[in-house]
Amino acid sequence: MRFGCCVKDAREARVAEHAGYDFVECSVLSLHPEGEEAVFLEVLRSYQMLSIPVEACNLFLPKDLHLVGESLDHVRIKRYVAAALKRVKTIGADTIVFGSGYARNVPSGFARIKAEEQIVEFLKIAADHAERLGLTIVIEPLNRKESNIINNVAEGVYFARKVNSRSIQVLADFYHMDEEYEPLSEIVKHKDYLKHIHLADTFRQQPGTGKYPYAEFSQCLKDANYNGRICIEAIWTTFDTSALTDSLHYLKSLFRLEFDKKPV
Repeated sequence: MRFGCCVKDAREARVAEHAGYDFVECSVLSLHPEGEEAVFLEVLRSYQMLSIPVEACNLFLPKDLHLVGESLDHVRIKRYVAAALKRVKTIGADTIVFGSGYARNVPSGFARIKAEEQIVEFLKIAADHAERLGLTIVIEPLNRKESNIINNVAEGVYFARKVNSRSIQVLADFYHMDEEYEPLSEIVKHKDYLKHIHLADTFRQQPGTGKYPYAEFSQCLKDANYNGRICIEAIWTTFDTSALTDSLHYLKSLFRLEFDKKPV
C-alpha cells in the first residue's frame, strides 16, 4: 500500500514530501502539453529536485478540448494526447486519471449512444499511446454535479471493457461514490479493473476530519485484495505539513488495522 497526495505544483509536492508521503499526483495540465518544451523542462526540473516521485497525473484534458458533440477537433485531440502522454512518461508517472468532466460531458440533446462511441474512440486513441509507453489510464467516475456521463464504478468498467485494452482501467473515488450514494461494495464487485484510489472526507475535506465510513471503505479494499496506490484528493483547510501529516497518520493507522491485523 502506497499513500500519496494530489498537488498543484512542486511547492505543494515538497510539503507532501516533508509530511512523509510515498508519492505525489500532479496534473497533466501542469505539464503544459500544448506549451513550449522549455516550459515543461522547468516543471520537470522542479519535481526532480524532490526525494519522492510523481507516480500519477490527474486533470488530463483542458476544459475546451471536447470529446463529445457534433463538432470535435480530432487533430487537436490526437496531438494533445501524444504530447501529454509523452510528458507524463518523462516526469516518471505511470498512471493518468481520466476525469475531465467538462471535456466528456454530453451536450443537451446529443444522442447518448453517440456520446459513448466518441468517448470509446478517444480512449482507444489514448490506449494506443499508453500501451507503447507503458502507461495506464484509469477512468474516473464523477458525480452528476461534475459530469453527466460515467457516474459510477460500474459505468467506468463498462467503458473499459468497450475499449478492451490492458492500459485502460478504473479508479474508485470515495468522495464521488459518497455523492452518488454508490455502495462501497462496488469496489469488491469490480476489483479486477480497480487500479487507483482517490479519497477525501465529508465536504471533500481531508481524511479523518469528517464522517465518511472509512472502516467500511478499508474493509472493501481488503476484500478486493487491493494493495495499490491510495491518493488524497481533498480541499484542504490549510495545506501544510501538520495537516498532511495528520491525514497520513490517520490513513496508515486505519489501513494497518484492516490489512495487518493478526488473528488472535
